[in-house]
Amino acid sequence: MRDVLRNMEEYDHEQVLFGYDKVSGLRCIIAIHNTTLGPALGGLRIWPYKNEDEALFDVLRLSRGMTYKNSGMGLDFGGAKSVIIADPNKEKPEELLRAFGRMVESLGGRYITAEDVGSTLEDMMTIRKETKYVAGLPETSGNPSPVTAYGVLQAMRATAKHVWGNESLENKKVAVQGCGNVGLSLIEQLIQAGATVYAADMFENKLQRAVKAGAIPVEQDKVFDVEADIFAPCALGAVLNDETIPKLKVKAVCGSANNQLLEPRHGKALAARGIVYAPDFIVNGGGVINVAEEFAPGGYNKERAYKKAAGIYDILLKVFAIATERKIEPYEAAKVLAEERIRKALEQKRMYLGR
Repeated sequence: MRDVLRNMEEYDHEQVLFGYDKVSGLRCIIAIHNTTLGPALGGLRIWPYKNEDEALFDVLRLSRGMTYKNSGMGLDFGGAKSVIIADPNKEKPEELLRAFGRMVESLGGRYITAEDVGSTLEDMMTIRKETKYVAGLPETSGNPSPVTAYGVLQAMRATAKHVWGNESLENKKVAVQGCGNVGLSLIEQLIQAGATVYAADMFENKLQRAVKAGAIPVEQDKVFDVEADIFAPCALGAVLNDETIPKLKVKAVCGSANNQLLEPRHGKALAARGIVYAPDFIVNGGGVINVAEEFAPGGYNKERAYKKAAGIYDILLKVFAIATERKIEPYEAAKVLAEERIRKALEQKRMYLGR
């Protein structure tokens, strides 16, 4: 327990809930990072982690990233994330998902869950049987992947403008790692924009979907070696590290995966190689924008969601401008942008509470 509390202190978390259900075999962790801006919003990841320590490490990083993402996107939500230790490619029994729903319900609205890696819209519908604190349902905002990918595309345009002085992606070469829902949608949009796309995925069926869309297949362990303009990590996090960064032959990194940097120092390692890193929690904000639209006055509006996701272009250009002005790296500038909004909200709360 001392290690858990030490980790919470390191990442500055408010609450971490461990859940276990004997009947269904549920093993889950819900991490609430910060609720200054509002109820904590973040998806459910179902993944076969090797052990509890690996799951805890992931959920703490992911939930902190959601705080920065929600703040950076200008949303009135805090950050959280949840993980279930299980194989998403095997049967996910109803009792397991419903047990998780009861865990969410026990938090009384402090945490709102949604779809993420390994979970589906159908899973969310099952979870909703036990709690009303579920977003991204078929009858509301639905699958957030197309909006996430659209936001990534706008971020790539902003990155291209920053690096090459022109936002056009026509004739640009993009290496996409991960051909899941977001990755595939991004590939389709990139090809439509005139880019040449190289794609890699650990699952052959997903890779073949990308090839059918017009991508050039690359072996999973060779994607870092592709000579391209932009590398787009769209799978799991921590892919930018001591082993992979020296392999990159690109001018920019801009993708949808969360927590792409294994450690903050890897942002500086990219800069040392002359590679511009577009901060992931800004780049992939389209999905949470789409989900947050459910809570807007009048309910979900698809056109409005896409319009807000288009704003990621301007948000990222602002991040690059802050980085240039303060002579810091873009990932540091993105944190400045997000933390400043949280700081102001916290000060306002204290003022009205008379503290």
